[in-house]
Amino acid sequence: MKKTVVLIVMALFCLQAFAQNNAITGIVTSGEDGTPIPFASVVVKGTTVGTSTDFDGKYSIEAQKDATLVFSMIGFATQEIFVGDQTVVNVILMTETTGLEEVVVVGYGTQKKRDVTGAVTVLGAKTIEEIKPVRAEQALQGTTSGVVVSSSSGAPGAGLDIRIRGISTNGDASPVVIIDGYEGSLETLSPDDIESITVLKDAQAAIYGTVGANGVVLVTTKTGRKNTAPAIRFNSSVGIQETSRKLPVLNATEYAVLLNEAYAANGEDLPFTNISNLGKGTNWQNEVFSTAPIYKNDVSLSGGSDNVVYSLSASDLDQKGIVGKDKSGYKRNTARMNLGIDLSDKLKFKSSVIYTFLRRRSINENGLGSVLFNALNMPSTMPVYNEDGSFFLAPNSLGNEVINPLAQIDNTYNIYKSNRLSGSFSMEYTYSPQLKATARIGFNTGSSKEKSFAKEISYGGKVFDNARSSVFQARDNFNDYTFDAFVTYDNTFLEKHHVTATVGTTVYKNWGDHLDATGFDVPNNSWEFADISLTEGTSEAKTNNSWDYDDRRLSYFARLQYDYEGKYLLSGMFRRDASTKFGPDESVGYFNSATAGWVISDEDFMSDLDFIDFIKLRASYGFLGSDKIDPNKFLSLMDGEATYIFNGQLVNGRAIGALPNNTIKWEESEQFDIGLDVKLLNNKIDINADYFVKTTNDLLVAGVPVSGILGVSGAGAAGPTINAGEVRNRGFEFALGYRGKIGEDLVFKVNYNMTTLNNEVTKVNNGTGFIEAGEFSVGQPSPTRMAVGQPIGSFFGYKTDGLFQNMAEVNAHPSQIALGAEAQPGDLRYVDTNNDGVINADDRTYIGNPIPDVTMGLNLSINYKNFDFSAYAYASLGNDKLRNYERSNVNVNKLSTNLERWTGEGTSNSVPRLTTGATANQVISDYYVEDASFLRIQNVQLGYTLPENITSKLKIEKLRFYGSVSNLYTFTDYTGYDPAASNGDPITSGIDYGFYPAARTFTFGLNLNF
Repeated sequence: MKKTVVLIVMALFCLQAFAQNNAITGIVTSGEDGTPIPFASVVVKGTTVGTSTDFDGKYSIEAQKDATLVFSMIGFATQEIFVGDQTVVNVILMTETTGLEEVVVVGYGTQKKRDVTGAVTVLGAKTIEEIKPVRAEQALQGTTSGVVVSSSSGAPGAGLDIRIRGISTNGDASPVVIIDGYEGSLETLSPDDIESITVLKDAQAAIYGTVGANGVVLVTTKTGRKNTAPAIRFNSSVGIQETSRKLPVLNATEYAVLLNEAYAANGEDLPFTNISNLGKGTNWQNEVFSTAPIYKNDVSLSGGSDNVVYSLSASDLDQKGIVGKDKSGYKRNTARMNLGIDLSDKLKFKSSVIYTFLRRRSINENGLGSVLFNALNMPSTMPVYNEDGSFFLAPNSLGNEVINPLAQIDNTYNIYKSNRLSGSFSMEYTYSPQLKATARIGFNTGSSKEKSFAKEISYGGKVFDNARSSVFQARDNFNDYTFDAFVTYDNTFLEKHHVTATVGTTVYKNWGDHLDATGFDVPNNSWEFADISLTEGTSEAKTNNSWDYDDRRLSYFARLQYDYEGKYLLSGMFRRDASTKFGPDESVGYFNSATAGWVISDEDFMSDLDFIDFIKLRASYGFLGSDKIDPNKFLSLMDGEATYIFNGQLVNGRAIGALPNNTIKWEESEQFDIGLDVKLLNNKIDINADYFVKTTNDLLVAGVPVSGILGVSGAGAAGPTINAGEVRNRGFEFALGYRGKIGEDLVFKVNYNMTTLNNEVTKVNNGTGFIEAGEFSVGQPSPTRMAVGQPIGSFFGYKTDGLFQNMAEVNAHPSQIALGAEAQPGDLRYVDTNNDGVINADDRTYIGNPIPDVTMGLNLSINYKNFDFSAYAYASLGNDKLRNYERSNVNVNKLSTNLERWTGEGTSNSVPRLTTGATANQVISDYYVEDASFLRIQNVQLGYTLPENITSKLKIEKLRFYGSVSNLYTFTDYTGYDPAASNGDPITSGIDYGFYPAARTFTFGLNLNF
């Protein structure tokens, strides 16, 4: 009987407790502009019961009447609301600091945004989602002032180069990328896994010392949130890619007319006696280009309890090439796990692990004899196939590097595969509210395989002919780890003095090995049997190679931050680095910086200016370093080649390569910045402005000439690498953002940024005052230079002054025979720059600059009810390119601009005559340099989210459909495929060998949340 009574009482108690629980629903919006706040945390105070808002800011939670709900979100003031009898609780989170309380990652710690005294830009997950980049680097283009992202090619998987505040070195100019605390690569990440990207652009990066000279990109991946139910998010998209540009070339009839004219001008027989039936002929670009699909799928699971947060994700990207079809493609698979555990009130564990698989197939591109080079130069009068179905062979009259591009693609066989495991594990122990210690180890480990097959084939006496088949195979293992240990002290004294101090050490090790070999005579002359183990042929030359490496770095760092009443801000950073890349006497570098800020809006004299919400003046100055050079330059290495006589026989062997320099030391970057941050009109307007000067000293210059007595003429021999250069970048950055609302339903944001840049080489102490590099046409001198007084990579050649219109003008002008031929009417007229009465090599001068004077970005987003729209544009002004994708042979096809050629006095003053005779029109000159300024519509996206009354019936949280177009259109006068492309090399980046164009992609996708 007692048991029955107890059970009845307990049941009644449970029913009563259940009856007191209310189902609370509502929406969380921003007090700034009324937009919904997704992923805001809603927790029953004092419990582990919680949830988060969906994409539309809506939530649902069970709570008792006497409970209090806590609403919070980074960048917004936390709000607590008593439940009582309410069943609908709509909350407006005020942005009284408009993100100023947002925590910004600044290296080995964080700061509130309002306290940051350096030039720091943060890019959030929402912006990345709107841009829908294939690779994460693309999200920075046009969205971040002072940052330029350029592609070396539009081919699938092609590399991207990030330049922060200009090119500061003739070596590796890329910034270091820190992912969740470890040095990594953006290539390993799916953009959907990124929570934020923070760019450190000035001396604030000095905390990273030797790796910070070119800037630092800090990436934080997505994690779960405490006290939130498991959330599943699935994103899927499919796209169709097409070329964004085709160059105007001569059709068959136009080609025949102009070629006949060229032969007639030299008194030769006409190659085409009947042109009436030629028509348009073969459009080689149409044959080479095709549409190609791109597929992308991402799935993630995240959530958390009171002590554990987790985030799991997987992604798959499959991109085919618009040139080469199945011979060009890129595949990326990633799997990621983030886990955080509060082991106790004082001890916390965090981990982030990413697995990445990459596979790439590629074609010959961006060079003499590349696929697109051949597509432009193959005459439209020639067919793709012979009558028997075999590929047509290009005649030798076109030059020995021009071949049928379709045959070239068909005979291309290569593949690259990479597996990488990256991540970090950290422990954080809180001794007291003021003192905590962190230990973290980050790592990268992986391997790659590469294989390419050269078929035994003849193209009719071309450089691509192979008398024997061969297969090249390579294997790399690469590893690194970073161990960080640091202590952070944070305290406030006398209510006004706030101090944060960080002291720590970092150990970094990078090691690996490489092996490659070539085998000859592949069985059946087939890719299917292309493996060294099956080959039996040999070669007299060395066909294998291997090496290993082991580089290490030991660092100590300290940072002290101080503020008085939150108004006067100071910080100082110190770092000592020791690297094995330098000799014993120069292995250690010291890098210091200081920053300061003044929150002017907190002063009493600003209290009456109601339209000003926030003003901060800040400045920074400091030194950073770079050790991005090949190791062991201070040692003599047997990496040269030599021939010796043993027993009366010539024997190939090794010899000393480049001469050593035991005084080689760090490149050092001196950086100054002064900036202003302003918020106006109830935080609707954001203004950021910076002036910066970045001077890189002790640039490493290779191959400096030395005395011939030392002997540097053998194969592989070279002069030593010394610290002999200096480059200065100066510029102004400006960013303006406006957030507004029209009526109840339309909310919009507009962001504009602009960066000016002046790049100048101030020192090259190698005996000549310049470094030259690059190639132009065949057999001509290097066209680009790093020279004192000029921007790095400037073009060097002849200036032109129109065309000679008659013989009187030719006779009145200095002789140009030193350039290859006497001038005739219709030829380019070169300027006698040194006024010595002769046109020769001494008249070469600087004829162009590949570095833009101004870059700009304009971004717009609009939300209207369930619709969302975004558009991103990017512009570059003042940059030049050197056109180098035309074969200097009269018989090849030509751009249609040749229809405007000179045919007699007064007919043209820009496009020279056509002739088969010798001329000097093909030497490098400003005739081949073009203004490559452009405005590109990077991405346009329109989305629609299903209303809640529909999704609730489907038992899902959110379903959004969208369509987007990336690389929609590029406005430019440049005649090449892509004015934005660059090969990434600081000195030769402006040479266009026929860049693979960026694809225009039409994408349709969905976002599904459970």
